[in-house]
Amino acid sequence: MWIYIVIAVLVLLVIYALIMYNSFVKQNNKVREAFSTMDVYLKKRWDLIPNLVEVVKGYAKHEKETLKEIVEIRKGSYDKMTDEDKLKANESIKNDISKIMAIAESYPDLKASENFIDLSNQLSQVEDEIANSRKYYNAVIRNYNIKIEMFPNSIFAKIFGFKTKSMFEINSDEREDIKVDI
Repeated sequence: MWIYIVIAVLVLLVIYALIMYNSFVKQNNKVREAFSTMDVYLKKRWDLIPNLVEVVKGYAKHEKETLKEIVEIRKGSYDKMTDEDKLKANESIKNDISKIMAIAESYPDLKASENFIDLSNQLSQVEDEIANSRKYYNAVIRNYNIKIEMFPNSIFAKIFGFKTKSMFEINSDEREDIKVDI
């Protein structure tokens, strides 16, 4: 009689473990899908930078050092980067875009250039898409991490090798207040 109870408990435990494993796999795939979605927009922005730099170069000849720094960051192949490298490169590119826009402010002809306006609009649209995909990515990561950290899931997550993942966060510069001089 006791043997049947022990076997029943073991069978239930195995079934629960299988259900947990499958749910971890499902959540992990959602995380990968969310990153891929965001990655498309990060790559779009990555590809816009050289065009923006070329347009700015034509108007701001003595700003070559700043523009050279921006081009240097993009030297590596985006497709060969790890997900972590892509997120780090994203921070650098965001700062570089700010530099390009600051340069543009100093050149009224550049700001009025049709190419610059078009590229700026594309960049603005891509930035919005990145912000939205970042929200989705972080929501999926949150759900994934909650699932992994909750008990008894945490035991099975450890057994199966699933670990929490980092959210896509803003850097400290973006957290500072914007100073407006009037």
